[in-house]
Amino acid sequence: MAPKKPLGLPSLLLLPLTLLLPQADSRSFVVDRDHDRFLLDGAPFRYVSGSLHYFRVPRVLWADRLFKMRMSGLNAIQFYVPWNYHEPEPGVYNFNGSRDLIAFLNEASLANLLVILRPGPYICAEWEMGGLPAWLLRKPNIRLRTSDPAENMTQLFALQRLYEPHGPLVNSEYYTGWLDYWGQNHSTRSVRAVTVGLENMLKLGASVNMYMFHGGTNFGYWNGADEKGRFLPITTSYDYDAPISEAGDATPKLFALRNVISQFQEIPLGPLPPPSPKMMLGPLTLYLDGYLLDFLHFLCPQGPIYSMLPMTFEAVKQDLGFMLYRTHLSHTVFEPTQFWVPNNGVHDRAYVMVDGVFQGVLERNTKHKLFLTGKMGAKLDVLLENMGRLSFGSNNSDFKGLLEAPLLGQTILTQWLMFPLKIDKLVKWWLPLQLPKSLHPQTPSGPTFYSTTFSILDSGGDTFLFLPGWTKGQVWINGFNLGRYWTKRGPQQTLYVPRPLLFPSGALNKITLLELENVPPEPQIQFLDSPILNSTLHKTYIYSLSDDTPSAPQPMELSGH
Repeated sequence: MAPKKPLGLPSLLLLPLTLLLPQADSRSFVVDRDHDRFLLDGAPFRYVSGSLHYFRVPRVLWADRLFKMRMSGLNAIQFYVPWNYHEPEPGVYNFNGSRDLIAFLNEASLANLLVILRPGPYICAEWEMGGLPAWLLRKPNIRLRTSDPAENMTQLFALQRLYEPHGPLVNSEYYTGWLDYWGQNHSTRSVRAVTVGLENMLKLGASVNMYMFHGGTNFGYWNGADEKGRFLPITTSYDYDAPISEAGDATPKLFALRNVISQFQEIPLGPLPPPSPKMMLGPLTLYLDGYLLDFLHFLCPQGPIYSMLPMTFEAVKQDLGFMLYRTHLSHTVFEPTQFWVPNNGVHDRAYVMVDGVFQGVLERNTKHKLFLTGKMGAKLDVLLENMGRLSFGSNNSDFKGLLEAPLLGQTILTQWLMFPLKIDKLVKWWLPLQLPKSLHPQTPSGPTFYSTTFSILDSGGDTFLFLPGWTKGQVWINGFNLGRYWTKRGPQQTLYVPRPLLFPSGALNKITLLELENVPPEPQIQFLDSPILNSTLHKTYIYSLSDDTPSAPQPMELSGH
């Protein structure tokens, strides 16, 4: 067992999975400080590990990803346990399905991989609120992570030796790529930079974990966000330019790393599996189900909450997704008048409608006002989207919704109704009722539901949903929340659709879109056989974290994991 004395490695616990088995008494893991090494069962040991997040990979694909990591030459994996994924309400725990932590540990054991377990409570990981549950913010004055120590991102071990003259060298987060933000460039890291850095560390006898070895996907509403001068939500894809792609395929980076690892330790014999089958389909035409406002009695069956001033998501126990705020104009507004929220109080995007007519968008840090007209008594609806809570930094109490009362001109708007929306339940249980479809005579705008059904040929394969001409919204496949799309902003243009989400040949699959802004003149989608992750007008953002590869200085401040 690991010693009780701290290892001096942040949030690091090496847990041989065989310790979970009956012969646990015969196993041991020791830090041999006198000889600068680990001992596993009494023998010198060095791990070469890769990060994979079970919460970003469908359960049915866990074994596939773990097998490929083992065949890459890794002898360990590293992963987090996000608190908010397992305790959605205080005292309510969920370890079922894709949240079955024990099942994932068993899969890792079957793949002959050791586990470096980083259980939190805070994990960062570009995950919603860094893994902390949003219900913590129901205490408005709470201070989060106030004892957070500073990060040490260097890959040089001289500083470690200054403070810790003896003990094994460890890099627990050696970056193989980097994350993407909506509206910025797709991030990559060259094969050469990654392999040279790994080789140099292994020559020193260091143990290394590569973050990420397989990135996966931020399904649903689970992406996190950073704040670097402005609010930066993370994309749905967490491909990370990792050695194993978002779709689980080995990349040239993987084979290059495998070659490096083979020079230092034995790797399993045999080839890696070929890429999974991919599928193309479409274009498919989607049909209008209706405006979001038409479904309020289904989206909020318990009815709205009344307050003189608007309340936050947290105050009404709406952790994720969307909430509708409604009030009425107290007087007629003849001339276009500024509608705004003081102190950057829109968290994170507001879709504004007057008597059901879409007026435009307010956005945190970037777009602060619209100009409205309307008659006295006109219905003012503001749909708020939580784009993901900040996942990095200390005391980031990232409340969502309207944080202050909006103003129309200089008039403070009061008497609000808040509708916490259960959109996933609507999509899963009500919209599949196959309501009659009709083509709208004009192209709708504002929050609207569209859907269609389709079948696949033979066994099909993984695929990538492409939404040309659509603006921004959420997608469900057979009731599963695939995540956010933001075609207009990029860089991500396609959403990964794992094959297990699709029904087999002969059965109908259903796709549902909640488009939040503008629908294209021809409301069509396509399924492609390869992803499009870099479609901004800018060049791909390439960074280097290795002194071995010359590169221009980069202004980006690295977030933590």
